[in-house]
Amino acid sequence: MLILDDLSLRVAGRLLIDRASAQIPPGARVGLVGRNGTGKTTLFRAIAGELAPEHGRIAFAPRLRVGRLAQEAPGGPERLIDVVLAADRERTDLLAEAETATDPHRIAEIQTRLADIGAHAAPARAAGILAGLGFDEAAQQRPCAEFSGGWRMRVALASVLFSEPDLLLLDEPTNYLDLEGTLWLTGHLARYPHTVIVISHDRDLLDEAVDWTLHLERGKLALYRGGYSAFARQRAERQALDDKLAKAQQAQRQRLTAFVERFRAKASKARQAQSRLKALAKLAPIAVAVEDEVRPIVFAPPDKALSPPIIAFDRVAVGYEPGRPVLRRLSLRVDPDDRIALLGANGNGKSTLARLIAGRLDPDEGTITRADRLRVAYFAQHQLEELVPGESAYDHVRALMPDAPEAAVRARAGAIGFSGAQADTPVASLSGGEKARLLLGLATFGGPHLIVLDEPTNHLDIDSRAALIEAINDYPGAVILVSHDRHLIEATADRLWYVGGGTVVPYEGDLDDYRRLVLGRDRTGEPARAKAGESAPSRSEQRRLAAERRSELRPLKQRIDAAERAMAGLAADIARLDAALATDLFARDPARAAILAKERAAAADRLAAAEEDWLAASTAYEDAMAGA
Repeated sequence: MLILDDLSLRVAGRLLIDRASAQIPPGARVGLVGRNGTGKTTLFRAIAGELAPEHGRIAFAPRLRVGRLAQEAPGGPERLIDVVLAADRERTDLLAEAETATDPHRIAEIQTRLADIGAHAAPARAAGILAGLGFDEAAQQRPCAEFSGGWRMRVALASVLFSEPDLLLLDEPTNYLDLEGTLWLTGHLARYPHTVIVISHDRDLLDEAVDWTLHLERGKLALYRGGYSAFARQRAERQALDDKLAKAQQAQRQRLTAFVERFRAKASKARQAQSRLKALAKLAPIAVAVEDEVRPIVFAPPDKALSPPIIAFDRVAVGYEPGRPVLRRLSLRVDPDDRIALLGANGNGKSTLARLIAGRLDPDEGTITRADRLRVAYFAQHQLEELVPGESAYDHVRALMPDAPEAAVRARAGAIGFSGAQADTPVASLSGGEKARLLLGLATFGGPHLIVLDEPTNHLDIDSRAALIEAINDYPGAVILVSHDRHLIEATADRLWYVGGGTVVPYEGDLDDYRRLVLGRDRTGEPARAKAGESAPSRSEQRRLAAERRSELRPLKQRIDAAERAMAGLAADIARLDAALATDLFARDPARAAILAKERAAAADRLAAAEEDWLAASTAYEDAMAGA
């Protein structure tokens, strides 16, 4: 068990965690959530022993192995598979000792221990982890130094996963992954045999891979049972109850105060007034959570809609070297209201296609027809480096509005999320999420007809990602999206393009179909991956398989739908009863209030039962689909 007892942590004079306590059960898979800047990474540093607490203690078993994703990517001449295998230090040391040991008893001990830790199966396990993170067999034999920083961070992730520490700490592990790697990691963490705590803003990962949620807010920790959706529901219910209790307490305070003020001077009522004063003093105030405002993200709409298609490709090829196209035979079109997400493993050409659509790359072959007066906005993570560190959001907006009056520039800066003094904060002092917001606002400044977003969520927390979803859905133009965030894709995209095998084809399935494709296994046990010359399954084959699955799983689906209808109805009943109980009904009609309270408790019990039935049916449905 990991015990955080009355813990206080301070960094650079700022108190981030203030006498917080929590107990993590052994073997728990925990999602650590909270707004950016609340101290999640600081808490990881303290658990790993890199930062001493100002107050309180962190306790766990003395021999418990703590593993954390390395901050620096490996980059030596060693093969990827050797880098990962070396992460198991005990196995490495025992194998080295076995080469030189001469004492028969010691040799027997070494071989017994190697068998106990599965040392001889380790190469296959390491290869499987690397394959899941996107490295095929050939790549695993290449020197680590040949790969870029992002790919080497995947090797670091593979190493810590392979070592299987008793307590695994992962800080935003999906930032280095594509959607395919994220899907694999989600499944791997869901089966992790020891305790894991993961900081992530990926809602699907937090719903599917964890069974506890640890929330850090205003220096305090609260542990909830279940994934992120369960946490959000429980927290909302707790806040609603606190609000109701606070209102009831305030009404009681007013009644006691009124009594005291009315009868304080009367001798016959003096004793009663004093007792009311004592009761008033004992009313400890109920803390009501005050939500931090999440500034909306707004994309300026185009001033005039264009006729479809706004972009058309005719047998286009594109690459970075003459005669070596990354993508070829592209015959595609984009319409004014399209929402298209690009699927495919990193390295297959998603970002190349995004840059081609945005006009950042010229075609090597074929023709691209663009609508007259088409304006395209392009956002990619590497553009954060283009922001001027010493200039503020106001300065960047002023550069786009050189002749505008001061008030207009301030208003526009506020519209993209930088109002008041924050508009004058230098970029160097902004958080990653704030920089991403600024860049999104600048990129879409002119009211584009098409927005191309290449991994826009890496620095955004969950609430900011929700704001981005609303911005995309409210925007009337077209959007091309590259993202490893499955929730973002499902909430915004209505078309999918598969990028693989050197070309791009429409993908007719949904993300559940794609997940099964990615996580499918071949005879070697390696996860299926897009390979050279491989294209997406044919449309007729997808439809046939989908029809068969629907027929087989219809009873489970009906059970899930029935449970969802019951849950919706019961939630509405509870909301109605809560609204009634939140009034002064207890004072006006205590008997009626008691009846409604009993009805509310019964409805809550039925809702819990419906949720259990829904969870059981959904789990069975997902297991059946995964095995299809």
